[in-house]
Amino acid sequence: MELGEESPQHVRQVLLFFVFLGGSLVCSETRRYSVAEETETGSFIANVVKDIGSGVEDLAARGARVIFDDYKSYLWLDPQTGNLLLNEELDREALCGLTEPCLLHFQVLLENPLQFFQAELWVKDINDHTPTFLDKDILLKISEVTAPGTAFQMESAQDLDVGKNGVQNYTLSPNPHFHLKVQDSDEGRKYPELVLDQSLDREREPEMRLTLTALDGGSPPRSGTAVVRVLVLDINDNAPEFERPVYEVQAPENSPLDSLIIKVSATDLDAGINGELTYSFSHVSKDTRETFEIHPISGEVHLKALLDFELVQSYTINIQATDGGSLSGKSAILVRVVDVNDNPPEIVMTSLTSPIPENSSPEMVVAVFSLRDQDSGDNGKMVCSIQDNLPFLLRPTFKNFYTLVTERPLDRETSAQYNVTITVTDLGTPRLTTQHNITLLVSDVNDNAPAFPQTASTLFLRENNSPALHIGSVSATDSDAGANAQLTYSLLPPHDPRLPLASLVSINADNGRLFALRALDFEALPAFEFRVGATDRGSPALSSQALVRVQVLDANDHAPFVLYPLQNGSAPCTELVPRAAEPGYLVSKVVAVDADSGQNAWLSFQLLKATEPGLFGVWAHNGEVRTARLLSERDAARHRLLVLVRDHGEPALSASVTLHVLLVDGFSQPHLPLPEAAADPAPADPLTVHLVIALAAVSSLFLFSVLAFIAVRLCRRSRAAWVGGCSVPEGPFPGRLVDVSGTGTLSQSYQYEVCLTGGTGTSEFKFLKPVIPSLPPQNPEKEESHTFLNGFGFN
Repeated sequence: MELGEESPQHVRQVLLFFVFLGGSLVCSETRRYSVAEETETGSFIANVVKDIGSGVEDLAARGARVIFDDYKSYLWLDPQTGNLLLNEELDREALCGLTEPCLLHFQVLLENPLQFFQAELWVKDINDHTPTFLDKDILLKISEVTAPGTAFQMESAQDLDVGKNGVQNYTLSPNPHFHLKVQDSDEGRKYPELVLDQSLDREREPEMRLTLTALDGGSPPRSGTAVVRVLVLDINDNAPEFERPVYEVQAPENSPLDSLIIKVSATDLDAGINGELTYSFSHVSKDTRETFEIHPISGEVHLKALLDFELVQSYTINIQATDGGSLSGKSAILVRVVDVNDNPPEIVMTSLTSPIPENSSPEMVVAVFSLRDQDSGDNGKMVCSIQDNLPFLLRPTFKNFYTLVTERPLDRETSAQYNVTITVTDLGTPRLTTQHNITLLVSDVNDNAPAFPQTASTLFLRENNSPALHIGSVSATDSDAGANAQLTYSLLPPHDPRLPLASLVSINADNGRLFALRALDFEALPAFEFRVGATDRGSPALSSQALVRVQVLDANDHAPFVLYPLQNGSAPCTELVPRAAEPGYLVSKVVAVDADSGQNAWLSFQLLKATEPGLFGVWAHNGEVRTARLLSERDAARHRLLVLVRDHGEPALSASVTLHVLLVDGFSQPHLPLPEAAADPAPADPLTVHLVIALAAVSSLFLFSVLAFIAVRLCRRSRAAWVGGCSVPEGPFPGRLVDVSGTGTLSQSYQYEVCLTGGTGTSEFKFLKPVIPSLPPQNPEKEESHTFLNGFGFN
């Protein structure tokens, strides 16, 4: 192959040289040979012997050969026969393209002598190619306002064949809008034109697809197709239209900001910019613009400000959709604001009466108020109530007005004020409640009299008090208020007109403090009673009274007074004691009284001095003087005893008495006067002697009767408890054992039960106790023992 290629090139260079040098040797006549394309290799084309004018033998001898202008070996010259044979299969379209005729120029070269014969090979076309459109999808954009009859030129189909084998005709698929027209170009080629038969409407048929077919003239003919896509170009001949003329939507009034209310949508049959819509409000108020906003592209309406059903119940929003060609469509949005229970009930107080007289009649109007709830429906329905257990009632009146009235009479003393809570609840969901508190004061009327804590009270005052001494207070209370509770105290006239009350006590009219006007004497006035009145300052005035008892407490301001033995300056009384007396023999009894009472009148006896100590003793509680031991012959016949009588007051007061005792062998021994009496004789006063004797006799008789009665009763009740029993003495008491007070009787503070033991010569006291105390003891520590010891206490 490589050698084959280099040899012709070398020959070609040599031939060119000879061509330029010997151009005159070329034959001017040009021979034409023809062959159909795609003829098989080796096919006979022609015999050049006759055309050259030489014999066959010359061809071989002279080295005849074929040279083409492009130096390709399309033909082969057989030197033996002179036949031109096809050296390769030819493709006209490759060799000449659309050039017609397709001629391949070549020369037949003969050497010795050098001679050229010009010739050409006509490659004839066959229908071996199908018409082909360069663009299988032909796009035509035609406005919908294009007038019928308008022609639209299209690209022709390409066919490599020429002549009748090239494109000869075009056809179009049937359709109502277009027909096809075939035109010839200046080059002789045919091209199609699309002619509009009737007006287009993009909204009805925005796009059409047509089939264009190209046909050649071969036999059989070949064809090629292309799709013609007709896009109908829009014009703004359609206005936007909304889906609905009026959009109705409900929006709760508690919708948050930027919440979606509604999305509106409009359609425009136009396309492109003519179908691009912009949404906006149209002729809306400033309030609407401040409350809502619409998205210009999506048509979404959002909440820009909070809704309030109580202010605006509905909004009518005019909207429009505008396309790119300035055509617009209109609609409206009716936004109904849905009420939610966002407003609590309101209470408006119209009138209020306070304070209220406590004697006001039932059904008295205390307050008038109205209710309001700005919500609607059940959210605006209300229920009103107050607390239970109040003396008030709620009465509905006109519309939402209520009155608060009294249910029953009021009592300021029970409750001076009432805190009334008016509760209003709506029926919404959730329920909202409002409370309003009012304070109602109850004014006082004078319907309560002053009252003392106790109807009777006792004050204790020690005697010998200083004048103007505060002894106590009385206090009354009045349940009323103000002047009705301001009290004035006073002393009421006593029931006993003989009681000088005005000179005894006084009272402070403002505070009820009681004062003693003078010093009181227990012994003269141990107690007295009076009434105190308390009067308020109401109208009419009311009053009450209380009983006050003043108990004068005793002070130790009296010393004991000795009744026996008498100390009146007369001859002393001598007590006779037999020398055979047993120990405990009752010699005598010192009788003394004290004008005081209680502890101040409790007397004790003490032997201060005796002629012979240890022989006699004094019982400290009753003043009995008894022998302490057996008497002997050595004991002196005369004895002088000094006895001290002392009370138990603070400070203690005392008195002393001298007792003379004469020891005798028997009661028949004559009375011997004491040396002291002989030395200083004093005649006895007959009147005094008679009075003392009479008093002693009466007192002894009375005391004997009482003691006998008491002893009998005690013996009967305590017979089992007492050993030896108890009997009443048959003889009378000695006269010297009389115990009298300043009035000739026993002290009012004490009486005694006396039980004497029988069968003894000494007649000693066995039992002594107080039975009828006149006053309770002031100090429990100072109570006397109720049982006496069977013995003596010696000081």
